[in-house]
Amino acid sequence: MSNVHLRKLCITRGSNAVIRDLDLQVEPGEFLVLLGPSGCGKSTLLHSIAGLIDLADGSIEIGGVDMSHADPSERGIGMVFQSYALYPTMTVEKNMSFGLRISGAPKAEIQRRVQRTAEMLQLEALLDRKPAQLSGGQRQRVAIGRALVREAGVYLFDEPLSNLDAKLRAELRRELKLLHQALGSTMIYVTHDQAEAMTLATRIVVMQGGHIQQIGTPSEVYERPANRFVAGFLGSPSMNFVDGQLDTGHRFSAGALALELPLNHAAAGGAVTLAMRPEDIHITDDGQLEASVTLVEPMGNHQVVWLDCGGHGLSAIVHDPRPLAPGQAVRFTVDAARVSLFDPASGKRL
Repeated sequence: MSNVHLRKLCITRGSNAVIRDLDLQVEPGEFLVLLGPSGCGKSTLLHSIAGLIDLADGSIEIGGVDMSHADPSERGIGMVFQSYALYPTMTVEKNMSFGLRISGAPKAEIQRRVQRTAEMLQLEALLDRKPAQLSGGQRQRVAIGRALVREAGVYLFDEPLSNLDAKLRAELRRELKLLHQALGSTMIYVTHDQAEAMTLATRIVVMQGGHIQQIGTPSEVYERPANRFVAGFLGSPSMNFVDGQLDTGHRFSAGALALELPLNHAAAGGAVTLAMRPEDIHITDDGQLEASVTLVEPMGNHQVVWLDCGGHGLSAIVHDPRPLAPGQAVRFTVDAARVSLFDPASGKRL
């Protein structure tokens, strides 16, 4: 396993700066997930680590060695792309061993690596098949196996599960996590899927507009988002945001929505944006706040209930099977200890 250290990284496309002055330290054995919307620069950053994109400035160290201008083959990385990119005329075994054969590795070593990787990915029975005879999930396993046989110091994954259906994504996500636990390798993974990020990552790097918005463990990023963008990007449904006033007694008010907040949320009054996770809004008969139901979304083991509280639209997650219908009046409470406050102007956490 190797560490990866990016210093003052700058990447341009024409006259446009895609990434500017980016610093990032990836620890050995870490599963780091780059998360963000399409166009935020996460794949560009990954490709620069792989050596597929030239740097305008800055440096990339892999395993303590400056690889800023090294060829991809010299960087000691294995990469898995969004598309399987398998050779259709080759068997699974030939696809997985292709890079090793080209590099002149001994036949016995190639066989050992392919067999070991096939066992880890449950591909032993498929080694003689060609890609056309495989399912989408099996093809992606082969693509992952092709990277793993390199026994690289760092593995890079560029949205490898995005072409799969929801059930296969969940299965391969679990297998990737188990694979990381077994190998202990350094892995950097790009996705726009927050479920993948939350379940796979040791740490999450949330990106927007070519800049890092927050770095932290999944729980840190979810529970204490650094700004309004991070708060709104993570969670399904996303956080509820309400603009209002906070008085010096730490009482938040926005029309019909009024809430006493714990003292550690802010020291002074003024305009603030209150953010509440849907799971922290509880519909209960003895709630202090009133709302009307506008929509109910049954989700199997829970319901997503949309509320109108004095013109403020809120979403709540309800786990009990109580019957709720549009137009119904309800009462609710908010877990005030779990809310976040943001500056309305800058979007930064208060």
